[in-house]
Amino acid sequence: MPTREWPLRIQDIIAAIARIQRLTEQKTFEEFEADEAISGAVLYSFIIIGEAAVNVPLALQNRYPHIPWRLMGDMINVMAHEYFQVNMVRVWNTIQNHLPALVPPLQDLLRSEGIK
Repeated sequence: MPTREWPLRIQDIIAAIARIQRLTEQKTFEEFEADEAISGAVLYSFIIIGEAAVNVPLALQNRYPHIPWRLMGDMINVMAHEYFQVNMVRVWNTIQNHLPALVPPLQDLLRSEGIK
């Protein structure tokens, strides 16, 4: 049994995305890559996103197939277990082009499931 209920996991994903956005706003890719504290914190936040995503019940994931659960879950494998293969350009691209679009469907999921 998970130690954290799924609504909290969804909220963890939303909070991690917000943290990544706060840490990277006003930064260029070069500044992001050169700042080990910021890039390390961002990578850790991606691990949180991945861990939270894999712990959302499969039945719930199946009800919301438009949310990229598998992609989010795969992040933890690369960030934590294959850290030597982390491509910072790809991380930056994800931050800039994919993370913002995740928030509204996650918020909609919480509302649809009666979570405030």
